[in-house]
Amino acid sequence: MSPFYLLSLLFGLAFGQTASLCAPSEYIIHVEKRECTYCLAINTTICAGFCMTRDSNGKKLLLKSALSQNVCTYKEILYQTALIPGCPLHTIPYYSYPVAVSCKCGKCNTDYSDCVHEKVRTNYCTKPQKLCNM
Repeated sequence: MSPFYLLSLLFGLAFGQTASLCAPSEYIIHVEKRECTYCLAINTTICAGFCMTRDSNGKKLLLKSALSQNVCTYKEILYQTALIPGCPLHTIPYYSYPVAVSCKCGKCNTDYSDCVHEKVRTNYCTKPQKLCNM
């Protein structure tokens, strides 16, 4: 193995995470309640992007910690609250949602992230839509 190739490999392993393209991205959440007249479209930010992962084909040769598959996840979150218009008095018209301030590559935490690989189209409105700009 040439010294240049070995040095390139070591550099890539050491600084691979810095090349990750994981950052807050604009996203629209659609929120509606059965009792309310309108669907609310909320502009927010989520964590999205590419994170370096390791090939697990050599799992017998590597430490267990080297086999983790990183995802783009939240580093810092703020929560904001929006008012859903057209709700009757007996209904709580507020909806709290996360806003990604910063992101990181790490293990997916199911306490605050959806770690499912399959994409299901559920982010849409069935009622007239109102836009919420925070």
